Amino acid sequence: MNTDIYINGVGKHVPATCISNGFFKTKSGLLPDEIVAKCGVIERRVTQPHENTNTMAVEAVKEVIRKIDFDISEIDLIIGATYTPYDTVGSLAHSVQRRFRIFNAKCFNVDSACSSFINALEIAESFITSKKATKALIIASENNSVYNDYDDPKSGFLWGDGAAAVVVSGKSSGNSDLQLIDIDTRGLACVGKSIDAVTLRPARGGLHMPLGKDVFHYACLTMIAETEQLLSRNQLSPNDMKYFLPHQANKRIIEVVARKLKIQSDKVLLNIENLGNTGCASTPLLLAENWDKFEKNDNIVITVFGGGYSSGTVLLRKN
Repeated sequence: MNTDIYINGVGKHVPATCISNGFFKTKSGLLPDEIVAKCGVIERRVTQPHENTNTMAVEAVKEVIRKIDFDISEIDLIIGATYTPYDTVGSLAHSVQRRFRIFNAKCFNVDSACSSFINALEIAESFITSKKATKALIIASENNSVYNDYDDPKSGFLWGDGAAAVVVSGKSSGNSDLQLIDIDTRGLACVGKSIDAVTLRPARGGLHMPLGKDVFHYACLTMIAETEQLLSRNQLSPNDMKYFLPHQANKRIIEVVARKLKIQSDKVLLNIENLGNTGCASTPLLLAENWDKFEKNDNIVITVFGGGYSSGTVLLRKN
């Protein structure tokens, strides 16, 4: 497969405030090494009261503006991707539209938990291919900390905050772009414990993962199977992959998936140790952090799994 869709630039933002694992000893009784053994997280970034999902998104957009060769006012599609909104009416997408005065854009949010960014990318690809839009701005922003129950010994230590802004269009702007070769997403609510495995119910205790074993099991199965399918559709093998960007849910999940797919460790990109699970922002954050190391014809695979359940895979190629 092949498309005429390109990622022209990526920007990122994470809060300055850092919480190390030692914080949780008085919260859930877990020791730092226990948390590392459970999920691989060493520290995570969290917002302060003056920061939120929307402010992080604005900072990420400011960065991506410096990386594209056209004016931000030319954007005609804005998609916010988040399950941790600051406001459920005046959306993340609308806040960005207003802040940057992008007058002539379709504007909405999508939410499929940690898969939301890939869903947004697939929607942008469809809009641009059908000529409903020409240039899209996707903002993946998660403020997990404001919903998190830090006393929860099952998952209170897992989450971090962060945002990434991705500009997508039907035109290559030069040799710095990533071409979208293939993309696929799926809803998996009929699998396992699905809608009860990870929950965010603001009036009932906030963000929890009561059924982590079920999440672990289906995340591994799904990310392995769908990555294999993506590679097969494009007549590639794991050896043809230069970089593998899995959702940063849990380092143990990533290790299982990489081992089963026989992907060398130096091809697997990580940020979970220092950022925690940043939800749907985790893989575009990886793109932004590693943008300068991608070289011509590199095959880059993204695979994600989210609560609900949901999933997505992407094949990108460096111009």
